[in-house]
Amino acid sequence: MSDFMFYDLRKKMGGRDINVLFPDWDAGNERVMILSPHDDDALLGAGYAIAACLSHGGEVHVCIFCDGSAGYSRPEQKETIVQTRKRETVRAYGSMGLPKENVHPLGYPDFSLVSYVGWRLSGGSKGTLAGLIPLLRSRRITRLMIPNGYREHSDHEAAYDAGRYDGVQAGDPVLVDWGTPSPIKSTLQYAVWGDLSPEDALLEGGDLSIRANRAVVADYAVEERIAAALAQFESQGQIIQGLLAQRRERDCGTGMIELYISMDPRPKLEYGPYARLIRSLPVE
Repeated sequence: MSDFMFYDLRKKMGGRDINVLFPDWDAGNERVMILSPHDDDALLGAGYAIAACLSHGGEVHVCIFCDGSAGYSRPEQKETIVQTRKRETVRAYGSMGLPKENVHPLGYPDFSLVSYVGWRLSGGSKGTLAGLIPLLRSRRITRLMIPNGYREHSDHEAAYDAGRYDGVQAGDPVLVDWGTPSPIKSTLQYAVWGDLSPEDALLEGGDLSIRANRAVVADYAVEERIAAALAQFESQGQIIQGLLAQRRERDCGTGMIELYISMDPRPKLEYGPYARLIRSLPVE
């Protein structure tokens, strides 16, 4: 557990308590699901979170939306890339300590996920809701991590929408033939390579260059584990090499940084401020 420091960037406080990321963490009874648009995204954007959850007594699952069909760098890979990446994915997450049964591919085509968000699609097929809700309920997921939905990639934005809209339904008493409702206790948004939305910083009146509100600093040895896991994606070597080079910017001198936004996917409308305002207004 000494490999990680957790930070609340709004309160400007840090420590070794994982409750900073996941409030009311219950070691031994936490099941974290990371929604990954493509097979390598969860490692790239939430790899430290995976390692931290495992080291703090959590169970980790990864749900992969897209099938990797566009991920070939040479024409001769086109017909085999999907099966190749399936094998690479099992090896990569296995090296991080995730058994094969904790990796859940949904199989939607690359660069197309936006067309599959929802339940009943116009063509008669079923979308992400029909795959995600039964999965979250059957695994009794307690925490959800969703990808950055701000100008990163169309598949990332679609997975973000599925996470914040479909994910919250897992605990609602609807579609109960899809499994017993199982509420998610908290949601974190992670960034793969693009900057996060300024919304939280604007609402908090903070520095707009500090858009994340949570962070983990991981020991350098954890970064080495992530690099080794990413190296299992041999078919993505050209892409991974560039991304690994960019990751050097994460070095803060005491370790490597991973950033998140702690978010409420279903914020309650508070009437109190409106009531106070209305009571203060003159009536003509």
